[in-house]
Amino acid sequence: MTIKQTARWTALGIPFGLAGSYAAARSLRALLFGIEPLDPFTLVLAALLLTSVATIATWIPARRAARVHPAEVLTFE
Repeated sequence: MTIKQTARWTALGIPFGLAGSYAAARSLRALLFGIEPLDPFTLVLAALLLTSVATIATWIPARRAARVHPAEVLTFE
């Protein structure tokens, strides 16, 4: 359930991030040397990297929580 929610938020955030990078590209054009501000390879690579980080950051705690028996958690509190 947690991984599904994270995937949903990530899928929603990627288009907003790409739109924000497109808006920021105009102002950053003068600061970038040797690369286009809207380089598709770089944008796709960044989106894939952030998606991977979000997935791993959710998967590790979800896997750890799945190992605990629910009765142990309820009796502990």
